[in-house]
Amino acid sequence: MKFNRLLLFSLIALLPLSIYAQARFDFEAMMGLKRISDPHTSPDGRRILFTMGTTDLESNRVVSHIYSVNADGSGLRPLTSGGRSATSARWSPDGKLITFTTGGQLWLMNPDGTEQRQLTRISTGAQGPVWSPAGDSIGFLSEVYPECATDECNQAEDEKIEKSGVKAKQTERLLYRHWDEWRDRKRTHVFVVNLADQKIRQITSGDLDSPPYSAASGVDFAFSPDGKEILFLRNPDPIEAISTNSDIFSVALDGGAPRNLTIDNRGYDVSPIFTPDGKYIVFRSQKIPSFEADRWRIMRLDRRTGEKVELTQGFDLHVDQMTLSKDGKSIFFIAGERGRSPIFVTDVEPRTLGRDGKQIRRIAEGFFSQVGPGPGDDRLIGVSASMSAPAEVVSIEVRTGGLTNVSQANSRLPVRSPEELEWVGASGTVNHGFIVKPNDFNPNKRYPLIVLVHGGPQSAWNDSWSYRWNPQIYANAGYVVFLPNPRGSTGYGQKFIDEISGDWGGKVYVDIMNGVAEVIKRPYVDKERIGAAGASYGGYMINWLLGHNNDPRFRFKAFVSHAGVFNLESMAMATEELFFVEWEFGGMPWENSESYTRWSPHRFVEKFDTPTLVTHGELDFRVPIGEGLQLYTALQRRGVPSRLLYFPDEGHWILKPRNSRLWHSNVLDWFGRHLK
Repeated sequence: MKFNRLLLFSLIALLPLSIYAQARFDFEAMMGLKRISDPHTSPDGRRILFTMGTTDLESNRVVSHIYSVNADGSGLRPLTSGGRSATSARWSPDGKLITFTTGGQLWLMNPDGTEQRQLTRISTGAQGPVWSPAGDSIGFLSEVYPECATDECNQAEDEKIEKSGVKAKQTERLLYRHWDEWRDRKRTHVFVVNLADQKIRQITSGDLDSPPYSAASGVDFAFSPDGKEILFLRNPDPIEAISTNSDIFSVALDGGAPRNLTIDNRGYDVSPIFTPDGKYIVFRSQKIPSFEADRWRIMRLDRRTGEKVELTQGFDLHVDQMTLSKDGKSIFFIAGERGRSPIFVTDVEPRTLGRDGKQIRRIAEGFFSQVGPGPGDDRLIGVSASMSAPAEVVSIEVRTGGLTNVSQANSRLPVRSPEELEWVGASGTVNHGFIVKPNDFNPNKRYPLIVLVHGGPQSAWNDSWSYRWNPQIYANAGYVVFLPNPRGSTGYGQKFIDEISGDWGGKVYVDIMNGVAEVIKRPYVDKERIGAAGASYGGYMINWLLGHNNDPRFRFKAFVSHAGVFNLESMAMATEELFFVEWEFGGMPWENSESYTRWSPHRFVEKFDTPTLVTHGELDFRVPIGEGLQLYTALQRRGVPSRLLYFPDEGHWILKPRNSRLWHSNVLDWFGRHLK
């Protein structure tokens, strides 16, 4: 039987009554939702572990705990509790133990949550647990000083720095900071702890992250089926900030030098998985060096011959995550497609490897993530969400694609499902996006319009749930919301992605403007009241629109720019992942000044005249704080109505619940002031 998705997600369990009673979905209602993630099925297929997070506005954080539920959705029970988060729950191979992380260490417990005991006591902390096949040890990651061979050495070095009282940082390499953290000395390495005596061994070492801090997926290390070796990732290039060369290495657990298994590829290689028989390693890979938005492929490495074969030839979408079937003969994977993320399957040993992609079969429609083996050979487990329903753990029937809501954590919300639309963008190319309307939408009324521009730029608005840019918040504050997926968006083929590089304000600008022109044809949209907001690249586009707000078809009345790129030259000199700007603009500013000059919003300040709210975090090392401060200074000196909202304790994203509340209230206040 194929289940109706919307019906399933209306099931009520752990009912958040305050949300159910809300006439309108708002920020407070969103904060009351349960945040579901990380499902894992027990070896016998009877129970499923997952993490449920709840927002604690009083302590200004999200507290997550581990839950267990029967495969049919019955028998839900919490396994951990208290004020400290517990995450990363993993079944032992025999299903008799669960490891998890809390307080920065690995713990063990019985399947019913009893006899919780601490396993590791390493001063540098432990994360990302992976069981060995025999179940007698657990691998994990820890950040250590490369010159230290013992935990005592690491602890002494930390204490020395703490006692000095000096907060200065020193470095002699690039990629010395990342996202919102300084990476000036410590390196990530793989360790293994023995369950019997709790002794810890360091498996990888040296002044290189293993896996790389900028690796494109999860934990990224794996035991061989016989438990004799470990696969891990490492970037061997001398300047990590300009390289995406993440290679897969193998090292024997009883010693020996690591071997580079993908030395022939200069792009990303990630997510290595052994087949159960040890014959193959499958992994995701990108071919083009230094291009983080190259197509993700599934590769198969023959352990005996070293032959590498692409299993996704002719498939023009990005493989975002994959898992092996229990028998190791099939690979289930998800790939972004037109604002959704369906599940596909291909064979590890396909009969054909033609370029038509016909060896790939579609399993289930929707937006899925974190897909893994399910309760039986005929089912998968994963997380499903949409713009109208937050994430839930679901069981997916492989044959029909039917879903069963397993976690049942959130009731149906007072929101409308998104509508899809298409329009013709630059060069006659068809674009796609979404419209979200208020829950109490009246077709006889005229609503102000908010256009949300996504970041990336190689990203997309998906029919999925978000706690940072949730269109339902704006729609249910009385706006029609337009979410365009213009040039550069993922899910529409690699050519569509490629066409934004070196053209940040070109075809994508036309795509967006033509999309807005299409939306305002609708009788319920007031074309005299249009605002736009975006973050990161989306913030760049807002800054670009500030200098190009002259379309004869309509005019924006207000903007919100969060963490937006303003001055391309200063951005290139201060951001951390230099491979990104070097690829997007054909080198550094002194190497290709024409591209930086042509597409930098700060070159058009004399045309700025639209009221703008500028928001930024001090700890944003991706788009450094100077970009927001320069923009605000320019607006103020031009006499443009503007406000700066600055967060000293946030990075690229506004994550702390109270900060998020302040951010949302400022954004809605700004649009309310200028559009209502």
